[in-house]
Amino acid sequence: MPRRQLLASALLAALVSPVARADDATELDRVTVSASTSRIPDSEAALANTITVIDQQQLKQQLALTQDISQVLANLIPSFSPSRQKLSNSGETLRGRKPLYLVDGVPQSTPLREGGRDGHTIDPAMIERIEVIHGANALQGLGASGGIINIITKRAPRPGGESFHDINVAASTALPHESDSTGYRGSYVFGTRSGDFDFVGGASYASEGLYYDGDGNAIAVNDVQGDLMDSRSNDLFGKVGWNLSEDQRLNFTANRYELQGNNDYHTVNGNIATGQLATSAPGGSEGEGPRNLSTSLSVDYTDKDLAGGYLQTQLYWVDFEALYGGTDWGDFWGDGRDPHWFDQSQNVSEKLGGKFSWSRGDLFGLRLRATLGLDLARDTTYQELVRANIDWVPETTYESWSPFVQMEWWVADSVMLSGGLRYERGKLEVDDYLTIPDQRTSPAGVKGTRYLVEGGSPSTSEVLPNLGVVWEATDSLKLYASYSEGYTVADIGRVLRAITAPGQSVDNLVDLQPVIADNQEIGLDFDNGRWLAHLAAYWSDSDLGSRLAFDNATQSYNVVRERTEINGIEGNVAFQFSEAGRVGLGYAATEARYDSNGDDRVDSDLPGINVSPDRVTAFWDQGWAETVSTRLQASRSLDRDFDLRGVQVASFDGYTTVDLQARFALPLGQLNVGVENLFGEQYVTYYSQSTPRNDTYVAGRGRVLTVGWSHRF
Repeated sequence: MPRRQLLASALLAALVSPVARADDATELDRVTVSASTSRIPDSEAALANTITVIDQQQLKQQLALTQDISQVLANLIPSFSPSRQKLSNSGETLRGRKPLYLVDGVPQSTPLREGGRDGHTIDPAMIERIEVIHGANALQGLGASGGIINIITKRAPRPGGESFHDINVAASTALPHESDSTGYRGSYVFGTRSGDFDFVGGASYASEGLYYDGDGNAIAVNDVQGDLMDSRSNDLFGKVGWNLSEDQRLNFTANRYELQGNNDYHTVNGNIATGQLATSAPGGSEGEGPRNLSTSLSVDYTDKDLAGGYLQTQLYWVDFEALYGGTDWGDFWGDGRDPHWFDQSQNVSEKLGGKFSWSRGDLFGLRLRATLGLDLARDTTYQELVRANIDWVPETTYESWSPFVQMEWWVADSVMLSGGLRYERGKLEVDDYLTIPDQRTSPAGVKGTRYLVEGGSPSTSEVLPNLGVVWEATDSLKLYASYSEGYTVADIGRVLRAITAPGQSVDNLVDLQPVIADNQEIGLDFDNGRWLAHLAAYWSDSDLGSRLAFDNATQSYNVVRERTEINGIEGNVAFQFSEAGRVGLGYAATEARYDSNGDDRVDSDLPGINVSPDRVTAFWDQGWAETVSTRLQASRSLDRDFDLRGVQVASFDGYTTVDLQARFALPLGQLNVGVENLFGEQYVTYYSQSTPRNDTYVAGRGRVLTVGWSHRF
């Protein structure tokens, strides 16, 4: 039976028999997602899509085990890829496509030169909750082909609430203990409200030691892409709010986050053929350790009663720098001045944007709400070689303006219809530029030629629709179906930096045609107070997708535009078996294929860097007394083979990890104890197996003990 029929049959079976829904990450009733995520204020059914909200309690549980937000998402969302446990989140996907990361609605991604660093731009201590919309959509504009991950920062006390001080300190180490595996962190967050003004601000510092695998061997640092281990980070965060009137509010937010690699270790390559894992050895690589530096400012203004509607506006500025490790380029200049030229690249991106929307309900005497909006964005990005002081990717600017309209109509007390259109108009601007020296030797024996590329300003436009229906069949059961489109641009920087021939023009080279990913979805939500369940099937196609393909000649990834088809099913069920006990199970399966020979028919599996394995997750939360509670959770990534037109080209041997977290109330504060990979499972990461390279062929973390103390007063 075809996979689509299998998915539909599974869903129909669930509709007939009341199995349950539940995401441990509390897929809250979709009405609770914030306006900064859904773009719709006070919505009674924000979107007919799968929506996961990771609240503060769940976030605290996970942060007792790991500070890696990618790991948190993977632990709680089966359709999210296993974390790479690295600074780079390249290859981490949601439903087989890359999600758009936001912080309070401000985009963090750098699509013009995708560097894989957008998941690490803020410290977890500053996060209140995380809202995730699964599947392609255009609600937030460019980049959400896999969905939206909106990180909501800490909020000031509610009106009438008292000021608070949050203090957190923690330390972690590999078990058995290794002296250089110790990490520690501390944070302080303060919130207060006085009259019409409120403030929340915080500071944090963290230092990570070396990671060790289940066999007690040091895991290889990623010399080039960067790593979370052997690093230090700090964050300064502040948010000031002013209630101008009962309906009007002004909010200013600033954040500065830096993660800097210590560069105390270097990679010792493994050998995939013999199964030898890459490892770390003392002594850093030449140059400076990889770094993330993100500075952002945003201003939000809301008016709940402007012309009878709700006005939301946001202006933002983001300055982002991502420094990568270095490479020996050999005779880089081609003139013998330095036969071992060492250099590092750095992505630099500046974003300026504005989001404006106005929403009004009860139109024409009906339960009809209309939201009108306009998004403006300007993204300027370049990639430089730091020592050579030349641009590898020239300064590239993408400007867009995007008006949209979104409607939702309760046609009956139990049935809601939604729909909308977004028009995206974008233009790319690149001036004339010189390439870096050609590293190949010409037939005439010449090396180091730089080519002049004629600039250009290609443009594009698209209309992106969405449709949905929600039926509240009973007080406990909701059914929904939806169609939505998301879009992004291919990694333009990879194209511009790969030119190795004279007489080229940006207008002829750059394919600015967007990657349009649609998301068709049917699902159900069930909640009767004890059982909580969710089940969804989805189909996501791109006529002209964007696949990352590894080029052995250049040892780098290139963007290939091909037809892709991704089908999947995801479900969660949880049961509250007592006032103090709850168990749950989650499952996600994905089939992802692409057209490898250009005949417009999919014939091969998408590689592992583009799609996650099928996964099963389980948890048990238990309160043993008012002062003691525990959480036991497990994750199983299932075996997967990858074929190219029927020939197996890679395979993945699955693995299972188990984590344990415990909380103990103390006379002052709370003791948190976490053990990641409780049984010390020795496993090779999904990325390493499915995208094999000798330098990144690494194991995952072994057993890790984290002990922390927290107190709010």
